[in-house]
Amino acid sequence: MEEPSFKLPEIIDNDNGWGPSPVMLPEKFRDIPYAPYSKADKLGRIADWSTPEQREKESSGRQRTNYRNYRDQYTAFGHGVSNAFAYAHAEDEASFSVVDNRSTAQKKASSYRTTGQTNRNVRNGQYQRPNTQTRNTPGGRAAQNAVRKRYGWKDYDKPQRARDASVNVGPDWKVLEEIEFNWLSKLNLDVENVEDISLHGFLYYYDKNYDLIRTKSEKPLIPNDKVRYFVSTSKDPIIDQLAKDNAATVFATDSVLSLLMCAPRSVYPWDIIINRVENKLFFDKRDTGVYENITVNENSFDPPLETGDKDNINSPSALSLEATLINHYFALQVVNEGKKYELDKPNPFISSQEDNDMLAPTAYRYRKFDISIKEDEDISIVVRTQLDSVVKTLGGDSSLITIRALNEFDPRSQGAGGALDWRQKLDTQRGAVVTTEMKNNSCKLARWAVQSILAGADQMKLGYISRVSPKDNTKHAILGTQIYKPRDFAAQMNLSVSNGWGIVRTVIDLCMKLPEGKYVLIKDPNKPVIRLYAVPANAFDADDDLALDDGEEINEEEEVQK
Repeated sequence: MEEPSFKLPEIIDNDNGWGPSPVMLPEKFRDIPYAPYSKADKLGRIADWSTPEQREKESSGRQRTNYRNYRDQYTAFGHGVSNAFAYAHAEDEASFSVVDNRSTAQKKASSYRTTGQTNRNVRNGQYQRPNTQTRNTPGGRAAQNAVRKRYGWKDYDKPQRARDASVNVGPDWKVLEEIEFNWLSKLNLDVENVEDISLHGFLYYYDKNYDLIRTKSEKPLIPNDKVRYFVSTSKDPIIDQLAKDNAATVFATDSVLSLLMCAPRSVYPWDIIINRVENKLFFDKRDTGVYENITVNENSFDPPLETGDKDNINSPSALSLEATLINHYFALQVVNEGKKYELDKPNPFISSQEDNDMLAPTAYRYRKFDISIKEDEDISIVVRTQLDSVVKTLGGDSSLITIRALNEFDPRSQGAGGALDWRQKLDTQRGAVVTTEMKNNSCKLARWAVQSILAGADQMKLGYISRVSPKDNTKHAILGTQIYKPRDFAAQMNLSVSNGWGIVRTVIDLCMKLPEGKYVLIKDPNKPVIRLYAVPANAFDADDDLALDDGEEINEEEEVQK
């Protein structure tokens, strides 16, 4: 019989740390990292289905769950050092069930409240999962109403709208450059040297009684039959003579140049023709283009939709025509047609006194901007700008101004972009109205500010025009006016004129490297990209056949419709 004995096992000290030595651990446990923790750490749940992998898996089949209402927000022990002990449940959750100890009456009452709220949301086309904790509180109802006003039924799931290009790209056109808007927004060029070359036409003085209009004393907008000229750069006799005299390197009009300078804000498609003749560039427009047309809610999160219905008065084309006519009528109505303010030279686009009697008051100011970067280079651009009226200052001097008009169509229709009701908010919350317009019409307002700055206008008069009835786009009323200094207005909407000049100089440098010929700069209809194409010399001859002859009167309404 053996004597009882007790033999101590071999003890191996861990000199490199606390805990058992890795030498003593079984092979399958040796590579598991040790996660340090402190007594203050909360212990996590045994099984956690809120891991990123599980949430990603569940999001493909159903809406992602909000985990902010969990019982406790914890950090797994070890502070995220390792997830080796995390448990991932690989089975389906179909076997999981919740035990409900409520009575049948309580279940029916809860189901009725939830279903009733859901049905009301669905009938309104604005479904949102009800929150039983906050829906009966004033704050909860306000939050739900704000969300419903901002988003409609599946706004997040709407397909991207496909727009047509402003001009069809020919098969023999060649892409030379492609520039993204993000890169254009980083350009910068300060232009300080400006020279007035000549001033043509005549103006009427602004009627200051329109500054007193309020929503309760609105005035009807009166149509006017006077005409206005929209002459392209290449057909302007003054620019033609300046080009022969080598007065500048580049020639353009304010409507074309402002479109290029505000390109990063544009959404709708457009195109600019660039003709290089010897060492000169002419930024021009197509004769059948609609460059003077004014867009409506172009930058809205839900812009007006082209439905194909010709009777739809809230389509983009119908709204553009309406806004252009409103601006034409408003600029003619708010001036006193008494004593004329004659400028240095007559209007260069009229041929007889009869034409002058039916001419809308307009001043054409030709200005030269020095856009040279280096001291040894001489690059300048001549721009034909327009002014709309003149006002008397306190010192008795005359100040030239531009006149523009914002228009309200139907704040409850599709494409309104969350606009406020002007008849209710314009007098009391004008700042909110202007902010909303700056958001929905960022490109349009930026072009107006740039045109006023290019023309050297001291002020920019802004009118607020609304439909008398939302269902009638032919009758309008003036609800108010406001005055801005162009540069202050540009700063208010975060518009950098230096960035615009940087864009212009970049395009000029690109075209100066090309041989003589015709080029067209096209904004992609569905992407924030512009492309420069080389086109044949006769690319737009069909447009020239449809264009009006030089010196012919152009009625605003006829030109817009064409």
